[in-house]
Amino acid sequence: MISLNWGRPALAALTILLSACAGPSPRTETLPGTATDQLKVIADDGTVLARTPIPRQTGWCLYWNHSVTGDGVIDCYVDDLGKMVLHRAYQPDFAAGLGHYPGRGILTSAKGGGYWIEDIDEPVPGNAYALRVGSLAVDHRIVTNDGDEIYLSKMAEHTRVTIRLDTGE
Repeated sequence: MISLNWGRPALAALTILLSACAGPSPRTETLPGTATDQLKVIADDGTVLARTPIPRQTGWCLYWNHSVTGDGVIDCYVDDLGKMVLHRAYQPDFAAGLGHYPGRGILTSAKGGGYWIEDIDEPVPGNAYALRVGSLAVDHRIVTNDGDEIYLSKMAEHTRVTIRLDTGE
């Protein structure tokens, strides 16, 4: 279960969380006979800290609490036929480091407050990105469409990790 330690307002955070986890959108339904890739969390020394299967055309979201406001933020990715693609993001407001840039997705109001930036559809170079994992209060965590959860802050607090989609190719 995902922590609801999301700052203000708790009811809006719950509404957002439920809408984000309501299941895959039609764009991310698993197609019969499609490959399954691996989402890996890798430490700087190369140690694989966690892995979870990601069927192609499905996805996962990275959740965390903004380090200044404490409000919940979400980045959602999809395995687009072996390519990691940032599909959409939820932002409670435009606090430090957050915001919408014209030409990068479509900004919409979220039920209960905040904003979704939809249809970002930005490929992640090399199918991987570095993340400086926050404290337990920041609570970085990955949740897949299948409900697998990886609690990054519990396993790698204050360290740099790489989030990588491994296609085995």
